[in-house]
Amino acid sequence: MIDAHTQIYGILGRPVAHSLSPAMHNAAFRELGINAVYAAFPVTDLKEAVAGLRGLGIQGVSVTIPFKEEIIPLIDELDPQAARMGAVNTVVRREERLIGYNTDWLGALKALEEKVEIAGKRFLILGAGGAARAMVFAILEKGGQAAVTDLDTAKALALSREFWVEVVSPGRLEEYPAAVLINATPVGLAPEAEAIPLEPQLLDRFELVMDIVYRPLETRLLREAKTRGCRTIDGLQMLIHQGAAQFEMWTGQTAPVDVMARAAYRALGVEI
Repeated sequence: MIDAHTQIYGILGRPVAHSLSPAMHNAAFRELGINAVYAAFPVTDLKEAVAGLRGLGIQGVSVTIPFKEEIIPLIDELDPQAARMGAVNTVVRREERLIGYNTDWLGALKALEEKVEIAGKRFLILGAGGAARAMVFAILEKGGQAAVTDLDTAKALALSREFWVEVVSPGRLEEYPAAVLINATPVGLAPEAEAIPLEPQLLDRFELVMDIVYRPLETRLLREAKTRGCRTIDGLQMLIHQGAAQFEMWTGQTAPVDVMARAAYRALGVEI
């Protein structure tokens, strides 16, 4: 029950109405009996929003598109891993200071490690934005090899220079000998659910395909991959694990991951 002692958390983004994070975090607070609430905050002015966090004493927030890079100069301190990735998806209030972290890479790592041994494997990542940065960081941390591709060549080259990974031309994807494909773009997101980020016939050579899109839960990319015998990872897996890491940073308690997962899948009409 919300009262004068309820701690407030939330997510900053534009848009955020579709976010499953409120369902996940509020389920976790209820499970552990924590007097806290998590809300979605649609942001029109990020600078004013961050000032609002300070003025209202909000304890922590998630940060999503398009603010993961823009928020960096507005907070007081940056975790070294977030600094390396150049993106923040988690802000924690420590006394009067706002500290930025990145748990996206932890979510990516957990999701991948449940299905594949990363060390020594080659990964092809579609996209060169914030999610791709998290993927690259996670893969390199565990001894894997990664290559990125993006229609925005300059963006891909910038990521390549920062992490020393290979850039593959969108027209030559079949030439990179990867075992795992990761879609780190919004291609396939509803309402464009039948869109696919590469030609389906190129999926034949991958053993595992991961998509960060979770609306719909089974994207066309994942459907096509399954028909070709690939194992798959849906977009909720990364979301759940990065959210669990956030919860632990904010509360200091072990996240009830199973509870958070059930809440996230239930919000999409799926019981697990």
